[in-house]
Amino acid sequence: METPDKLVVFNLDEQRFAFDLACVERVIRIAEITHVPKAPPFVLGIINMNSRVIPVFNTRILFDLPDREIELSDNLIVVLAAGFKVALFADEVTGVMPYEEQKFVGREEIFPGIGEMQGVVRLDDGMIFIYDLNRFLAKESLAALCNDPVNAALKMSDEYKQVASDD
Repeated sequence: METPDKLVVFNLDEQRFAFDLACVERVIRIAEITHVPKAPPFVLGIINMNSRVIPVFNTRILFDLPDREIELSDNLIVVLAAGFKVALFADEVTGVMPYEEQKFVGREEIFPGIGEMQGVVRLDDGMIFIYDLNRFLAKESLAALCNDPVNAALKMSDEYKQVASDD
């Protein structure tokens, strides 16, 4: 695992998360998101950015947090990782902070089974969960969505419905 130089910190509810700044292309205010029919719940839709269609993932759902209505003050973090460009929803992007080794606790010490989590940064006012975007976006289902967002979303939705009906 490569150590990041700087981290982009963002909030979802009262929790703070971070990604390596090297993977972040830009942060934008919430844009018009086009709904993708039959997409799985974690897909908010797609956006048109600089004449390129980019899938938008609901990080609240991916991090198992309660969903909520989108607000005009929300942000999208446009990232390039695992060979894919996607936009990730954030309630608020609070800024960039330097990575400090002495404040970092690796996942193997606290969450050995969560492969996409790099670890936690301890601060005086709480903790920040650091995620490895390359591992996070390399998940098979997310990778399929990045390559062909509409068709992959439809396929995943059909698979999701099949699993749900088997229960």
